[in-house]
Amino acid sequence: QDSTLSCTAEVLYHLGSPSPAPAVQVTLEGELRATAGADQLFYHRVRSLEQELLAEDIPDSQGGVSPEMEPLHLLAWVASGYVIWQNSTESTRLQLAQVKRVKQVRRRDEYLEFDYLVLLHELVSQEIIPWQMRVLWHPQHGVQVTQA
Repeated sequence: QDSTLSCTAEVLYHLGSPSPAPAVQVTLEGELRATAGADQLFYHRVRSLEQELLAEDIPDSQGGVSPEMEPLHLLAWVASGYVIWQNSTESTRLQLAQVKRVKQVRRRDEYLEFDYLVLLHELVSQEIIPWQMRVLWHPQHGVQVTQA
């Protein structure tokens, strides 16, 4: 069962220094659901596929995300958060609108790699911006955007 949680983040940028990472303090009210089991199931399912995984239009035209596409949508959501953080300014407000296309890239190591084409909605101008990103993921090591 899904529930709503309250999460607050305070991000402090250091002025005058050559772009160090900001200090981030996160407060969470409530409990997150455990995802390790679902992560492992998805990981092993994708690793066992004979053909590279390929999907389009997540969510679909009615706003639905099928259960088997939910992990790909969540990976895109996390990765696009990084892209948005890196490319936002005071006058922009971006959010993930849709995964237009995602294609698995075969690797010889234990990571899963995905090539995403996402549509970002710029809320101020109402522009839809296509964005290509390459994402690495492993259930024990998290998400890494390698190309954005």
